[in-house]
Amino acid sequence: MSSVLLEVARAGQGLVMDFGIGYHPTHDGMRPGAVARMLEERGQDALFFTDHSHIPATGDPETAGFEGTALQRKYWHVYDLFVALTAAAAATSTLRIGSGVCLVAQRDPIITAKQVASVDHLSGGRFEFGVGAGWHRGEMRNHGTDPRHRMKVLRERVEAMKSIWTQDEASYSGEFVVFDRIWSYPKPAQRPHPPVLVGGDGPTALDRVLAYGDAWLPNYRGDDTIFDRVSELRARAHRPVEIQMLSAPPDPAVLERMARAGVRRASHWLPSGPRGTVERALEQWENAISEFTGG
Repeated sequence: MSSVLLEVARAGQGLVMDFGIGYHPTHDGMRPGAVARMLEERGQDALFFTDHSHIPATGDPETAGFEGTALQRKYWHVYDLFVALTAAAAATSTLRIGSGVCLVAQRDPIITAKQVASVDHLSGGRFEFGVGAGWHRGEMRNHGTDPRHRMKVLRERVEAMKSIWTQDEASYSGEFVVFDRIWSYPKPAQRPHPPVLVGGDGPTALDRVLAYGDAWLPNYRGDDTIFDRVSELRARAHRPVEIQMLSAPPDPAVLERMARAGVRRASHWLPSGPRGTVERALEQWENAISEFTGG
């Protein structure tokens, strides 16, 4: 299935959408470069990796998984985000690579700005910077971030990184981030910087997108609420704001609904594991795309 077909197969109906994959790059699963190469060869548009430095082994309720689900070992067995992205970039030439999402509230902004710029530069401008504040409060605290301030920390760090990417001598002064006249190169290949995709779908998510995002990157939840919020975002935006969605199911009816809502890219999570496990899940996703596109 070619990427060209993915983009234009239903263009006559006004339904143009790219397709991607989300993956937890665990050290005991298919390697990041191998996953990326396979996806590029099979016509997917993008690959997003997750970001967790660790999970606290405290045994308290904060070790519950995302939104109360059972905590899965993949969260603390992943490679470092930017190491995995570098491997994916080196193994491919056209695939878009991104973070889905980078936990910026837990990362030093000067170092992270350097990592983002380096990956974007080395990949020839193929990086997409999905950002979020995170959901595991214990993990945040171990990085010195007070969960009560995580949204403001996130905003300041993103704004500070933008100054580093776009200014020869960058400065930033906020409540949580302060630096004056620093030099940092390389600058990203994409100008003014890689697209900032703001993750999350909480009550204030759209405020964050409009404040400092180029796109919204929510998870699809299986109901109409997300499409109502897409309409709300478009009504509130006074500039172009792209919509991408993670957690898209292998369901052609849902893909059509996303396309009709103007979603630019739908991405599906694949399981971490050996090549056979990954490939079987990818085939289900490809079959849904084929049914959607009529290909």
